[in-house]
Amino acid sequence: MSDTTTTPAAAADPTAIQIQINAQYTKDFSFENPNAPASLQPKEQQPNIAVNVDVSASRVAESDLYEVVLKIDADAKRDTEQLFLAELTYAGLFTIKNVPQEQVTPLLLIECPRLLFPFARNIMAESTRDGGFPPLLIQPVDFAAMFRQSAANQAAAASSGPAAVVPPED
Repeated sequence: MSDTTTTPAAAADPTAIQIQINAQYTKDFSFENPNAPASLQPKEQQPNIAVNVDVSASRVAESDLYEVVLKIDADAKRDTEQLFLAELTYAGLFTIKNVPQEQVTPLLLIECPRLLFPFARNIMAESTRDGGFPPLLIQPVDFAAMFRQSAANQAAAASSGPAAVVPPED
């Protein structure tokens, strides 16, 4: 039996694309259950739960280090009664090396949040469970589709030009 180890491609080739998670952390978190204990009483009507997900990224100083921020908001209501409101801002610090400049933004807004999402999803599930509700199991998010939609929206806004200024009527 030989005593050899296989080195990862990135370690063997210093020009290979490298993505490293340096840290991940909760930046901000809030869970509100404003109508407890009434909101916890069993009722036949299912709640309406709206979940919104947003992603942003920024360079940390002038380096290969980026912060990617995943924001998840969940708002649960039954008719007009507020059941719970959960807001999570979860982030990660990523080192990105040897990536062509035109691929950095898609990498930061698609692949990095894909790595963070399971951890953020778990925080949301446990917080709703700890708040007295069934765990909120957020369905997987298609970050590539979110990126394409955002790019399309920006392109449409850019092609429409500045908004026309309409003078007030006398």
